[in-house]
Amino acid sequence: MSSKLNEFQNATVGMAVGCVEVLCLQPLNYCKNMIQQGQPLSADPRKLYRGVGANCINMGSCTMIQFAAGGSLKKSVLGSDQTRNLTPSEEVACGLGGGILSASVGSPLELIMIQQQRKGKNTINTLKDVAVPSVITRGLLGTAVREGLWTVGYLSIPPIIRRELMTRYPERFDSVNKARVPAALLGGLFGCYLTHPFDTVKTCMQGDIERTTYGTFTDTAKKIYTESSIAGFYRGATFRYGRMVCAVFMMDVLQANIGPLLYPKAFE
Repeated sequence: MSSKLNEFQNATVGMAVGCVEVLCLQPLNYCKNMIQQGQPLSADPRKLYRGVGANCINMGSCTMIQFAAGGSLKKSVLGSDQTRNLTPSEEVACGLGGGILSASVGSPLELIMIQQQRKGKNTINTLKDVAVPSVITRGLLGTAVREGLWTVGYLSIPPIIRRELMTRYPERFDSVNKARVPAALLGGLFGCYLTHPFDTVKTCMQGDIERTTYGTFTDTAKKIYTESSIAGFYRGATFRYGRMVCAVFMMDVLQANIGPLLYPKAFE
């Protein structure tokens, strides 16, 4: 998200970045979801990419909202001085706000994807199953917390880390690209391990819309803890961390290049 772009421009950049990320990393998302629900994994590409359409719309829409809302918040925070850098706390607040707003769109789309991965139905039949108020909102709380912290991890943490590294260690990190790798590792670590317990609860809830095993958010958390203690909340974390490090690096690079490519006049 850039303070140099308007809301529409930030939204189009976010949509493009989100879709590219999903198409490259969907297999890691599939593996994470299956392990969280205790389901067997498959190397069949048809299963690895099952639900990719819903996930493209999900990530594209969520990233679009996160970029647009985050960019708008940045402009508001900067006020009359649009040339200064945001403080770390301002960066985090803008990312958190953009992420929470995106959950209202992301949660239903992830529900559709997880149901397709779990049951193998097509999109139309899955929509028929979930198009009920009590089902379509399932997992919304977990999604809101996860998306808020995840957006901080990929939009707020990398620029903070990059600036700090280039300021404190200018000889070692003498270019933005050199600072991007540790920034992505730390952003992915933050985005993964702080949010994963909420993501696990949400995934279990959305995989069980019949509520045969998992009930409310609190009931689901209690059941996971009773069965597996703290470790149960981190099922699938390895696949998610791998995906997040790749995603943070990709998104950091893509947002820095797609914006100037699409809207060069804004960066003159």
